[in-house]
Amino acid sequence: MYDISFPNLGLYLKNIPDGFTIFGMEVKLYGIVIAFGFLLAYWIATRDAKRTGQDPELYLDYLLCMIVPAILCARIYYIVFSWDYYFVPGAGVGETILRLINIREGGLAIYGGIIGGAIVCVLFARKRKVSVLTMTDTILLGVPLAQAIGRLGNFFNREAFGDYTNSLLAMAIPLEYYEKKGTLFAFRFEGIITAEMMTNVVDGCIRVHPTFLYEALWNIALFAFLMFWRKRKKFDGEILALYLGGYGLGRFWIEGLRTDPLLIGQTNLRVSQLLAICLVAASVVFYLLRLRQYRRQSVETGGETQDVVEQESSDN
Repeated sequence: MYDISFPNLGLYLKNIPDGFTIFGMEVKLYGIVIAFGFLLAYWIATRDAKRTGQDPELYLDYLLCMIVPAILCARIYYIVFSWDYYFVPGAGVGETILRLINIREGGLAIYGGIIGGAIVCVLFARKRKVSVLTMTDTILLGVPLAQAIGRLGNFFNREAFGDYTNSLLAMAIPLEYYEKKGTLFAFRFEGIITAEMMTNVVDGCIRVHPTFLYEALWNIALFAFLMFWRKRKKFDGEILALYLGGYGLGRFWIEGLRTDPLLIGQTNLRVSQLLAICLVAASVVFYLLRLRQYRRQSVETGGETQDVVEQESSDN
């Protein structure tokens, strides 16, 4: 039941749990990896803050202010686009509330978390009278790596996968896992486990695109690029633009493979793909505007460009 394998790679993982019990309480690995991702992103931010002469304590204060709003926004975002699942006609108030607050089984949207973190960052920067672009550039360095780690939660929960495939990276998941969890019927009804998967069951397992793995690998590559580029950036906001554009590009094509996308109303429009396109477009426009500003200041100041642009960002 708890085995997961990548048969075309010859990789067979035995007894991979989705959680454990301590003092009689079930703890989901999904939550642990997300928390670890938060802490890792914070550590990377403080290291870069020291490198650039900022106060590392600023980012601890931001983390403490941001955690709850980010998780709350991630949950709200998911609920808004999964409304029919959480608000079932005829369900009692208590049952509905339990559905809404039960995040141990998943149901956190990364985009929502980023939106929540961004709102807190803007308010926090204004309160502390620091440059919001300096802060975002520092914070976002570690975010792709944190997101890659967070995707391990999808692995443990056997969720966020794509349709049937027998490619090199195909992942095999026993149907018995969903039967024991009582989700097999619902997943088949909702199209998460598709008819094509069911007609290609091998040894009691469905074979799917491990889209969470694709996104994790993409995010690791993005993290490596941002770490390489950080000492080469010309102006504040450059890391922000590169992150939004890079993440948006990856999320757009990976989201197209998934069988459990959040949709806009009763349409077939995928929320994450639409938002990814908007992020890429916004990042390109923002980058070009900042680059133009940088070049203009370069002509006017003749060498102290970055200081001027940084000061202007702080004033804004």
